[in-house]
Amino acid sequence: MSLAEYERHFDSLSSDLVGGSMLSERSASATFNGEEERLHYIPIRILGRGAFGEATLYRRTEDNSLVVWKEVDLNSLSERERRDVMNEINILSILEHNNIIAYFNHFVDKNTLLIELEYCNGGNLYDKIIQQKGKLFHEEVVIWYLYQIASAVAHIHKAGILHRDIKTLNIFLTKTDLIKLGDYGLAKKLGSEFSMAETCVGTPYYMSPELCQGAKYNFKSDIWAMGCVLFEVLTLTRTFDATNALNLCVKIVQGNWTMDVNRDVYGAGLIKLVYECLNQDPAKRPTAEQILDQPVLSFRRQELAERVALLNSAMKKPKLSTGTETPVAVVTTRSREVYFWGGGKFTPQKLDTFKGGSSAQHVCAGESHFAVVTVEKELYTWANVQGGAKMVGQLGHGDQASYRQPKRVEKLQGKAIRQVECGTDFTVCITDEDQMYTFGSDYYGCIGVEGVMGTQILEPVLLEFFEERPVRQVSCGDNHVVVLTHSGDVFSWGCGEYGMAWLLLSFEFTAGVFF
Repeated sequence: MSLAEYERHFDSLSSDLVGGSMLSERSASATFNGEEERLHYIPIRILGRGAFGEATLYRRTEDNSLVVWKEVDLNSLSERERRDVMNEINILSILEHNNIIAYFNHFVDKNTLLIELEYCNGGNLYDKIIQQKGKLFHEEVVIWYLYQIASAVAHIHKAGILHRDIKTLNIFLTKTDLIKLGDYGLAKKLGSEFSMAETCVGTPYYMSPELCQGAKYNFKSDIWAMGCVLFEVLTLTRTFDATNALNLCVKIVQGNWTMDVNRDVYGAGLIKLVYECLNQDPAKRPTAEQILDQPVLSFRRQELAERVALLNSAMKKPKLSTGTETPVAVVTTRSREVYFWGGGKFTPQKLDTFKGGSSAQHVCAGESHFAVVTVEKELYTWANVQGGAKMVGQLGHGDQASYRQPKRVEKLQGKAIRQVECGTDFTVCITDEDQMYTFGSDYYGCIGVEGVMGTQILEPVLLEFFEERPVRQVSCGDNHVVVLTHSGDVFSWGCGEYGMAWLLLSFEFTAGVFF
């Protein structure tokens, strides 16, 4: 897109500040005719609050997908700030990349602008670093993160866009560690790679020396910020830190930083790249494309690209609006509630655990235990037994305790669970990556892992048999399991009594049964 085309596109979008419409419980004033497209949303929870508004998680009912609405109070903005907001929408609308937060729509409700964006269910890189609690990332993880960040930055730079606020807080992740670069509120369109910007913006910790000195800057300022991010991932500490902004700028301009990295964990290529990105001379810093061509990435670039594409294809994304006009958003407060009964309870009992961000989307019950997958694709399990009877691992919490209240299966954190099924005393679940995990009693061989029959598996184990056979769907009987793969093959295993032996033999002949 040329600069002239960009400006025409920007002017068109800017007119939406006084156009567009939204129907909701807050505002029912917008008109609707039969030709307009309506999209229905249910609020889940507030993700965070900023200077101008909130970011809220919604579920779009048309395709059951999760999206984020970035809310901006237009009354609190100056004319320049309004243009900055529309600049973000404009930039997001022309960027399409697997490692960049996707833009879907925007709506205006009275004096509130709502930008509909892709949701990342794994938080951000800043939180991920804190969660390490001093334990260094494996080098493979660092390379995986670096490749994705560099790919995103290379894409926006190729489009002539300078991000100007790259930092760990603006690098979002999914539960499968797929990275999405977001927050383009400060981004700027440059006419060419040689164009220079002048406004002093961005987060102080990631500011380049030229920004601190008030000099003109270009795409290499983003590369400096990338160097700071890579430094943090390698060391779990900030590159530059100070008690006030002045001291911070002095340290940055003087290049006052120490690369205290564990060379037993990380190779020379990653360390060298940090030094290159944090070169005081912008001209000597590599471009994002040159980073991707570094030996540490180049020999695996195709493999990493395929992995990114595969993870993106597995994600459930909202369908883009099919109409030419901005669709009308209809917001309702319909909620999902979970009830259970049995085991002496004759009246359904509501569970308050599953509300807001923990709202349930799939439930299943075994003989004495329950499992729920939430809208954020986390797995919860609990038991319904008397007298504190011991479990045999079917809850997946690493012990034999009979938890009476729903408890998240921590071992599956980082995995997006889409389906769960329960047998008598075992549990099976499938991830968005089509992987299969099992846990519980293997008395009848239902766990599906060689060498463990008759034992109790207290935490989820991955069925390696299906790593090359992506799983579409699973179903469980009391003591047997049946799986349908994406290629159309059916596999079953477990106990063959009560006619199940015929089932096993039948599929062995037609589809190939294991165990």
